[in-house]
Amino acid sequence: MNETKPKLRFQRANFVVADIEKALTFYRDVLEFDVSFIKDSEPDSYSYEVFQLPKRPMKFAVLSTPQQRNVMALTEIKGGLGYQSEARRSAIILEITEIDRVIEQSKALGLTVYPEDKLVTKDGREGREIGIADFDGNLVVIYLITKAAP
Repeated sequence: MNETKPKLRFQRANFVVADIEKALTFYRDVLEFDVSFIKDSEPDSYSYEVFQLPKRPMKFAVLSTPQQRNVMALTEIKGGLGYQSEARRSAIILEITEIDRVIEQSKALGLTVYPEDKLVTKDGREGREIGIADFDGNLVVIYLITKAAP
């Protein structure tokens, strides 16, 4: 096999969470990511250094969609890092066809669901967008295009 590797390939996004099982009630049960695997981290995991995490037990879950393998990860640091209520520095953006179901189920979990906004893309498509903060304050923005470009 002599394939040329692409110069750049996006592997996955990652959020740090306090409790993987609780986080999966949102990512797996509401957003409908598939859980590829959950694994305990090694005691010398590079994640401690790059995320500047305290040396507490850690594990991670890798998530997929039916069309995209391993696109998201959740890194659990026992005890968490506290709820991220300050200005957020990152988010994942997801196109969701069942947007009303996701909003209602997120509210039922007690997650922060921000007021809906009208989305207008650079090419003139229109739609809906809503921000949702997970149990740890990580931001997920969902959207649905409802009108094609003129």
